[in-house]
Amino acid sequence: MLNYLWAGMMLVGIMWGAVHGTLGEVTEGILNSAKEAVALSITMLGIMSFWCGILKIGEESGLIEAMTKRMRPIIRFLFPRLPEEHPAAEAISTNMIANVLGLGWAATPAGLKAMEELEKLEEERRKSQDHSVARGTANDEMCTFLIMNISSLQLIPINMIAYRAEYGSADPMSIVGPALIATTISTMAGVIVCKIMQKSKSL
Repeated sequence: MLNYLWAGMMLVGIMWGAVHGTLGEVTEGILNSAKEAVALSITMLGIMSFWCGILKIGEESGLIEAMTKRMRPIIRFLFPRLPEEHPAAEAISTNMIANVLGLGWAATPAGLKAMEELEKLEEERRKSQDHSVARGTANDEMCTFLIMNISSLQLIPINMIAYRAEYGSADPMSIVGPALIATTISTMAGVIVCKIMQKSKSL
């Protein structure tokens, strides 16, 4: 669907330029945009590689594991049915740490790993008939994790800072305050919704 949408927008733009005699400007815009896209991709690739490397060092050094232990009260609060020492807990913690640092793309592998582990947990529940959901349906932990991932609190929105710096912002860091306020509100709203839904299902 998205491919059709983008193709349609490009086709309309080209037709508009042809009708109004500005096809040359359209062509120039396409070439300039392609050049900017390549330059931005290279910049973001460098930033992504650096922070993914930092996260990997954190994993290898045991820092992520130590932070996971410190985050146990939060994990237990958000995921009350998640067993202690379950592999999903570390993946969820890594994802949350990456998101707090504004590293959405670095959080993705941990997010996928967490979903895989949560699906394995649900499969175990199906075998024991322990309040499981049908195969292909997201369980409470999956829904909560997805909401937390989307609404994630961000202390340092590195992506936005990098974009603003790349496009010549006079103060790329000025986004930090508004982003912190917005993501704090969204995270609080997400937590409230999750707890309400969990409470309603337990009644």
